[in-house]
Amino acid sequence: MRAFLIAITSLVLTVASLAVTSTAAEPDPSSTRTIVVGGDRDYPPYEFLDQNGRPSGFNVELTRAIAEVMGMRVEFRLGGWSEMRRALQDGSVDVLEGMSHSEERGTEVDFSLPHSMVNHAIFARRDSPPANSLADLAGRSVAVHRGGIMHDYLVRSGFTGRIELTPTPADALRMVAAGKTDYAIVAIVPGMYLIRELKLSNVFPAVRNVATHRYGYAVKKGNDELLSRFNEGMAILRKNGQYDALYNKWLGVLEPDRINWTTVIKYGAIVVVPLVLLLGTFALWSRTLHRQVALRTGDLTREIAERKHAEEELRLNQQQLVQADKMAALGVLVSGVAHEINNPTGLILLDLPLLKRAHRDTAAILNQHYQSEGDFLLGGVPYSEMSTEIPRMLDEMQEGAQRIKRIVNDLKDFARRDDAGDKMLVDLNEVIRTALRLVEPTIRRATNRCQVELDEELPKVWGNAQRIEQVVVNLVLNACQALPDADRGVMISTRYNRSTDNAIVVVRDEGVGIAPENLSRLTDPFFTTKRDSGGTGLGLSVSAGIVKEHGGQLSFDSILGLGSSVTFSLPVATKEGTA
Repeated sequence: MRAFLIAITSLVLTVASLAVTSTAAEPDPSSTRTIVVGGDRDYPPYEFLDQNGRPSGFNVELTRAIAEVMGMRVEFRLGGWSEMRRALQDGSVDVLEGMSHSEERGTEVDFSLPHSMVNHAIFARRDSPPANSLADLAGRSVAVHRGGIMHDYLVRSGFTGRIELTPTPADALRMVAAGKTDYAIVAIVPGMYLIRELKLSNVFPAVRNVATHRYGYAVKKGNDELLSRFNEGMAILRKNGQYDALYNKWLGVLEPDRINWTTVIKYGAIVVVPLVLLLGTFALWSRTLHRQVALRTGDLTREIAERKHAEEELRLNQQQLVQADKMAALGVLVSGVAHEINNPTGLILLDLPLLKRAHRDTAAILNQHYQSEGDFLLGGVPYSEMSTEIPRMLDEMQEGAQRIKRIVNDLKDFARRDDAGDKMLVDLNEVIRTALRLVEPTIRRATNRCQVELDEELPKVWGNAQRIEQVVVNLVLNACQALPDADRGVMISTRYNRSTDNAIVVVRDEGVGIAPENLSRLTDPFFTTKRDSGGTGLGLSVSAGIVKEHGGQLSFDSILGLGSSVTFSLPVATKEGTA
């Protein structure tokens, strides 16, 4: 019920709030008049007169809150429900603060957006005949609230039983409790509230929902101005949270009765005493078992340690094989996907130049028509705008297609298997540019600041471009994953160290950093601090192996909370085939 109400109310009040103008309207002279608000004197917890004769309940407090935010003066007038319905029609009251919607009522009143949903239930005594629906009440006596929505419904549906009309829902429940009728049909929330307050312990809800109605404000037919003010006020309360606070206060789940501690102690003793005896028996038995287990534990410890060591070595080998197989399968998949993307991309790149030439040829004709006939719509947009937008869009489409083609080619190169590991002269700057294109989506999601500073005079190195590219991809991905938010940055740079004759690549991040005790273990196979987020612990281990194969070094520097810096150096090529 609560979830359904919140969903419906949120939808309709959001629609209402969108209709509210953002600028202050001129004051309406009628807004200074006191608005008379009518309601039922005995329909708790929605609306009722409290012990001091003052209006109270959810509807009353909601109306007061609407009046406050809308700058209205209101006067409450609560009485018999039938009397209030007549008062609305004869003008004695301006608005009813709680009325269920129906098509018949819609002919004489206009309804606001609903502020609640009311479910009606069948209440019965413990000895009442069984009932599962309204159809089961045929031929029985039923008490209903005079002028209420269920009174209207039973009359309209041709109910064949005996209808007993009561001034209030409380009177209907009392008739059931006293055995004067078989059943009563009352809204479930007021019904449960009244059962608790009146202590009608022999009455219960036999069927909890036989009809659901929208429940809100009602004004005399045609009073649109007053209705719009209440709708606007409800929209404001829904936005600022006051509506939810009032709903939880009045229409939340009724609190259960207090616990009888005598009963708790009685039944607790029945459970606890046997449980204590049982636990004592288990304690003696456990102590005996403990002695026996201690004797066998010493013998098993050594065997377990040996087996665990062997199993760990086997697990590491298996994981390495699985990871290698996954990487090979990923390469095949990437190559296939890249091929499928290349086909439509090629068509786009082939057709776009023709479209651009066609547009240039038709531009003169369109401009001539524009000069002679004035502005006109082209694709739903004025030609005066489209004349500059079309060339820009065609250029952007061509640039986007070229970008897709470059990324796909980079993926194909990255995924291509290189069993031989052939080496050649490698431009480290170009390798870094290719790697950054591959991981650009990840970089954009992770940070707003990515700085790249490449030494354009960096000498080439002797090695395998794809394997070096794999190292750069791993380091950049690790840097992005270390960032706690997008305001932290990632920096990638290259430089030439003449003293050591090495090309240096540095990947630095402003992330969470690495604990000092973990720095020495970063290149250990399967060591990772990101196990929960899917880390395998192989990225840095594989990267360290690749750098070592190329005669280089990989080092780490980190300050916890401030970021990390990873540096790898490769010897530059002095002549072809050597480093």
